[in-house]
Amino acid sequence: MSRQLHLGAFLMGVGHHASAWRAAGVDPANLTRPAYYKALAQTAERGKFDFVFFADRQALSDRYGNNLQTSVRYLTSPRLDPVALLGLLAGATSHIGLAATASTTFNDPFALARTFATLDHLSEGRIGWNIVTSTNDGEALNYSRDPILDHEVRYRRAREFVELALGLWDSWEDDVFIHDKEKGEFANPDRVHYLNHSGEFFDVRGPLNVPRSPQGRPVLIQAGSSDTGQDFAASVADVIFTAQPDLAKAQAFYSNVNQRLLAQGREAGSLKIMPGVMPFVGRSREEAQERFAELEEKVHPLAGLALLSDSMNHDLSIYPLDEPLPDVKDIRGNQSRFKLVQEVSQREGLTLRQLGKRFGGSRSHRVLAGTASSIADDLEHWFTSHACDGFNVMPPYLPDSLTDFVDQVVPELQRRGLFRREYQGTTLREHLGLTRPSSRFSQKN
Repeated sequence: MSRQLHLGAFLMGVGHHASAWRAAGVDPANLTRPAYYKALAQTAERGKFDFVFFADRQALSDRYGNNLQTSVRYLTSPRLDPVALLGLLAGATSHIGLAATASTTFNDPFALARTFATLDHLSEGRIGWNIVTSTNDGEALNYSRDPILDHEVRYRRAREFVELALGLWDSWEDDVFIHDKEKGEFANPDRVHYLNHSGEFFDVRGPLNVPRSPQGRPVLIQAGSSDTGQDFAASVADVIFTAQPDLAKAQAFYSNVNQRLLAQGREAGSLKIMPGVMPFVGRSREEAQERFAELEEKVHPLAGLALLSDSMNHDLSIYPLDEPLPDVKDIRGNQSRFKLVQEVSQREGLTLRQLGKRFGGSRSHRVLAGTASSIADDLEHWFTSHACDGFNVMPPYLPDSLTDFVDQVVPELQRRGLFRREYQGTTLREHLGLTRPSSRFSQKN
C-alpha cells in the first residue's frame, strides 16, 4: 500500500489505566527508574513505532475535593519532567522519534525553543513538541497565578508563543556557517536574524543562541479538539492527537480537520490525525477480555473522578456519587473531553460512581480487547475508512501490554502491508512523511 499508518507509543507512568499499578507484573517503583524508561523506548523502537510520547501536568491531581487525599491514595500521580526524559532516551535509542508535552501557559518561548532545538541536535532530528494550553487551577497555583487563564486567552497566548518559537528556530539559516580558519570567519552574520517581536504577551528580540536543528524545527503536535483547538492545529501542527471513540464521529473529525487545513492554505493530509486507542492483547478474545475486566474491577471510583475533575478543572466531589453527572456549565478545563464524557454519561445513564470507574479505565479513548488479528482488523478498518492516519497507542499497563502489542499486533499490521518493517529515514519528520521546512528568512537573501 502507498499509504502507511503511523504509530505513536503514548507512555504514561506504569500504564494509562487508573489501576495499572495494581496489575500483576507491574512494579510501581518503576516510575522513577531510568532503566525502565529506556527499556520502554527500546521496545517501541523494536516495533518500528514513529515515536514515543510523554504527556505532562505540572501539578498533582488534587481538584477532586481540592485536597490530596484521593490522588495520593488511589492514583500513581507523580510524573517526571517529560522533556528531561527525552534527553535520557536520545542516548538510549537511534531511530524512534521522541515527543513530549510542554505548556504555552507556564513556559517562556525563548527557553522552550532553546531546549527543544538542543534536544533535536542531540537526538539528530527526532524531537516532537506537544503544544498544550494548561487547563488546571492546580498548575496555576504552582506558577503564581490564580485562577487559570480562560480558554480564549490561553489560545491567544499559545498562538503568539508558537509563532515566536517558530521564528526563533528560523533565526539561524541552514547555510550560516563558514568555518574558515584561515580568514578567521566562523559564520555569516547575514544569515542570523533578530526577531524584534513585540506582542500581546511577549517581547523577544532574538535570535536564538542555538543554530538551526536537523529537522529545521521539531515536529509540532497538538491535542485540542474544540473548534478553537482544531483551527489552531490546522494553522501550525504536524500531528494532532484526539479522543475519538466512535468511527462515524472520527470520520467527521478527520474530514473537518482536513477542510480546515485547506482553509489555512495547507494540503489535505499534511497534518497527521492520530486518535488514542488502549489495546488489551490476548492469545484469545476471552483472555484479553479477562485482563480488561480484571483492571476495570480494581479501579476505585474516586480515582477516576479525580482524573476527571482534573481534566474538567471542576471539583466533582460536590455532587452525590450515586446520581448522574449534572449539566455543568462554564467548564474551564478540557472542553472537548468533557463533552465526550457528558455524552457517554447521558447515553448510558451512568451515576458519578459508575462514571468514575469508566473514566479511570479508558479516559474516553477506545479500548480494544482481543487477539492480535482482531485488533489489527479494527485498526485497519479505521485507517482505510479515512477516520485517521494512525494511532496513539496507550498501553494500559507497562511494560507487558506494550511488549504484547509490539510482538503480536505490529507483525500482523506488517503482514498486511499497513506498517513499515524497517525505518526508511532517521528523523521523526521522515517517519511521518513530512517535509523539512525552510527558514522564513532564507528567501530574503
